[in-house]
Amino acid sequence: MNAALAPPPSAPPPAETPTHYLNANYGFRSWMFTLDHKRIALLYLASITLFFFIGGFYAVMLRLELVTPAGDLMSAENYNKSFTMHGVMMVFFFLIPSIPAVLGNFLIPLMIGARDLAFPRLNLLSWYIYMAGGMLTLYAMVAGGVDTGWTMYTPYSTTYSNSHVMVMAVGIFINGFSSILTGLNFIVTIHKMRAPGLTWFRLPLFVWAHYATSVIQVLGTPVIAITILLVALERGFGFGFFDPKLGGDPILFQHLFWFYSHPAVYIMILPSMGVVSELVTCFSRKKVFGYKFIAMSSVAIAVFGFLVWGHHMFVSGQSIYAGMIFSFLSFLVGIPSAIKVFNWTATMYKGSISYHTPMLYVFGFIGLFTIGGLTGLIVANLGLDVHLHDTYFIVAHFHYIMVGGAVMGYLGGIHFWWPKITGRLYPEGWARFSALVLFVGFNLTFFPQFLVGYLGMPRRYHAYPEEFQVFNVMSSAGASILGLGYLIPMIYLTWSWRYGKLAPPNPWGAKGLEWTTPSPPTTFNFEETPVVTEEAYAYAQEQETEESH
Repeated sequence: MNAALAPPPSAPPPAETPTHYLNANYGFRSWMFTLDHKRIALLYLASITLFFFIGGFYAVMLRLELVTPAGDLMSAENYNKSFTMHGVMMVFFFLIPSIPAVLGNFLIPLMIGARDLAFPRLNLLSWYIYMAGGMLTLYAMVAGGVDTGWTMYTPYSTTYSNSHVMVMAVGIFINGFSSILTGLNFIVTIHKMRAPGLTWFRLPLFVWAHYATSVIQVLGTPVIAITILLVALERGFGFGFFDPKLGGDPILFQHLFWFYSHPAVYIMILPSMGVVSELVTCFSRKKVFGYKFIAMSSVAIAVFGFLVWGHHMFVSGQSIYAGMIFSFLSFLVGIPSAIKVFNWTATMYKGSISYHTPMLYVFGFIGLFTIGGLTGLIVANLGLDVHLHDTYFIVAHFHYIMVGGAVMGYLGGIHFWWPKITGRLYPEGWARFSALVLFVGFNLTFFPQFLVGYLGMPRRYHAYPEEFQVFNVMSSAGASILGLGYLIPMIYLTWSWRYGKLAPPNPWGAKGLEWTTPSPPTTFNFEETPVVTEEAYAYAQEQETEESH
């Protein structure tokens, strides 16, 4: 966006040599007590990366075990603990907070012309809560682990498991408040702190995606928090919520768990969709096709996401009529996602596409997310799901959405805004190479799991029949390539922070208020409040101006 600048009454006079948020004269203590949304985003970046690699370590252990049919690396109990901790770390401490806590925290005030989020102290508190929940969960891991699976299905988690369920449950319960506070902060900020002229339908689609995500966080997270609390009460004090012997109903737990956990899928994927919308229009040099449809599809996904939880329970004993309704709604929820993919493709059509690293992640996202979405329609079919439920087909589908979708979007966004975050450019050659390695490694890891799952191999088993070995060897080989694809960006991005070339304010020639600030931005983002005078993504206007000259 081009922005005319008008100074607010309370704006401080510009400094002669403005300091940016990284080189301000703050010590370690000030980082720990900072109220700057950009610094809090970096605190999240460091901690989320830590939890990602812990979860990745357990993934490595799982794939090493599954190279051979016999359970010869880990016992069944340790295998159960490994996939539990892998799931908990990746879902609750990486995928759900990754883009909102890092990119959302950093960019939303910049994108709407604000100096910070609405509640800076609440923002810092949310990081401390996140760390407290993470540390408790890590304690459960080092104290002996948890063997219930990341879903903690009852009555096993409440009665029969001898592992540290209570500690992990408390850690996840605490972590939920971080998600709620972040969502609340974003909602109030987007409503109340937009720059003059920045109407709802001039907002970047990244902001629309985070607004819809925040609604899910605020409405859905209390449900899982209460559910986990009920598990702790039953396990610790003998209340009969879920145990049939105590008059409870284990299916009630599944309803409560999936009522949150399916919308949580959209907490993970919607922010990535917002990232892709920004990248597609920038690297196609075109105004985004169907802006309002993409914006409203984000809202539609947030609404429909609360109506489809029962498709996780087709084989749980719920009525066939409920199954038919949930099946229909599950097909319906695919429409808003299809709108996005169609509009992104239409935006690229006849565009001047440049193949920078962020755009390579866009191509990866669209391809992998489309496969994940289409296989989601397969398991939304009642008859097919009876065969495919709890097989590796589900594992592959889930990872095509979550890793192929959410992580591709996350890495695309990190590469796109890295010059703005750090003021440095990364080596483009290495970045393109790592994107290619990651794409190849991902498909080699998870596509064979569609095949072995269709053939009937159940998930969560550490030993399996020999006829499935070739597929598991392919998956484990792919996982080693995939791990390399994650490790390379960590190395060159860390290197670029110190040694990379200095970045200009707008290295991509992108539209948006964040690109009108220096790289890195100053502590308070804008010395004068911007006034927005044009619609979002006015690349077509830019092209017409160039042609007229």
